[in-house]
Amino acid sequence: MRPTAKFSISFGLVTIPVAAYNATDSSTSVSFVRIHTADGGRVRNQPVCSLEDVEITPDEIGRGYKPDDRDTVVPLSDDDLDALPLPTAKTLTILAFVAGGDIDPLQMGKGYYLGIDSPAAAKPYVLLREAMERHQRVGLGKIALHGRETLAMIRPMEGALVMQVLLWPHQIRPMDGVLPERQPEVAPAEVAAAETLMDSFGELSEDDVHDHYREALEEIVAAKLAHREPEFPAGEEQPAGQVMDLMAALQDSVRAAKKSRGEDEGTEGAPGGGGSGRGTEKSTAKKTAAKKATPTKTATKAATKTTAKKTPAKKTAAAKKTAGRGGRRAG
Repeated sequence: MRPTAKFSISFGLVTIPVAAYNATDSSTSVSFVRIHTADGGRVRNQPVCSLEDVEITPDEIGRGYKPDDRDTVVPLSDDDLDALPLPTAKTLTILAFVAGGDIDPLQMGKGYYLGIDSPAAAKPYVLLREAMERHQRVGLGKIALHGRETLAMIRPMEGALVMQVLLWPHQIRPMDGVLPERQPEVAPAEVAAAETLMDSFGELSEDDVHDHYREALEEIVAAKLAHREPEFPAGEEQPAGQVMDLMAALQDSVRAAKKSRGEDEGTEGAPGGGGSGRGTEKSTAKKTAAKKATPTKTATKAATKTTAKKTPAKKTAAAKKTAGRGGRRAG
């Protein structure tokens, strides 16, 4: 891999020259091109000047900044940007060490692998990595990447240091209008059933983290080129519609999850509690077993008629005499 940037990590009076490598590959993601639906021709973005309405070359394109309170655009040259007083242009200064859980995941952006950029950086690189691993902390600092200053987090991962670009706090929008005005009430039994469902999910498999959408899209393209119908493996149809009975949906989900893994539903009890909700799970299992053991009225009547037909008349008369003697003794 080729580094995308080179800078130094400032850890107190310790300086660590590093090279940053892209940790993610966006080229493998599905992307589309715009076409003219009438003839299939490509639709391209042509740079056009808004004042002269003519196409311009890349050499004539510069940068400008539009202030929020004005309609004018101020041109900015490369010399103007190089003159910015940015101490973070070539140095990532660690400002604090915090617990990784204190970082809001909404702030996390692109990731970079950090490698040493000189033999002298090997020892301080390992020192910083091991200190953060033992202290269970991540480093927070600021760095200028691609002409823009940004927050950054440094953390150890599998023997290396990884830098994660962070959004500024003002870039996280407030949740106005997201939550409902009235919060619905959830019963403890429903929470216990949801916990049981969470426990039944298990771990991720390789198939779970596979990009099936890309494969399906490539099959459609191949079918169109070959003038045939696309062939897709048959899959289970996902239930649709609004869930009216939440508890029933949770219990059905647990049974479906166990069935998909080939587990016996009766070995672990019926759904209704996980972790702290084991008592609910046991009581639900007892109720389920009792329902299975208790015959219905129709079945009881049918069994009584069948027994009456098979029982001889002599035994029935003897039973009546025995019952009469027992009644006299009891009296």
